[in-house]
Amino acid sequence: MTTIATTECPCRSGKPLDACCGPYLDGTASAPTAEALMRSRYSAFARGKIDYLQETLLPETREDFDRKEIEAWAANSQWTGLEVRSTEAGGVGDEDGVVEFVAHFTMNGKPQKHHETSRFTKRDGRWYYVDGTLGARPRSGPKVGRNDPCPCGSGKKHKKCCGAA
Repeated sequence: MTTIATTECPCRSGKPLDACCGPYLDGTASAPTAEALMRSRYSAFARGKIDYLQETLLPETREDFDRKEIEAWAANSQWTGLEVRSTEAGGVGDEDGVVEFVAHFTMNGKPQKHHETSRFTKRDGRWYYVDGTLGARPRSGPKVGRNDPCPCGSGKKHKKCCGAA
């Protein structure tokens, strides 16, 4: 029996590594969704699988891959958790997807967060990381203030209606 079977997956799914990101990291399976690829990339950072990080980049973006920088970041960080904030498309039947996440890690004894909204695309049945922007996805509509009328049309102030949650 190998230790990989009882090791919790670094992506914090609650599953053992071999039942979660392990098969993707070792090349015996491909991530079925954009979120699964994002989680496996986090696990690759946590386990120092730099080749996997490069292989899961969209091929035409790999020229920007700075292996030494990525190796240093992965090696000098203690990866402490992953929050998936939102996903848009990126399912088994989709060709593109977006995942917003926060990766938690400690570097030089200080807790850090990497908040990113990433784009993924599927080619020939395989998901790839395209690019990402730091922070949350830009708002698609106008900002609604607490004292503005609620956009749902109730006639109430936003803070007393949909903004109360």
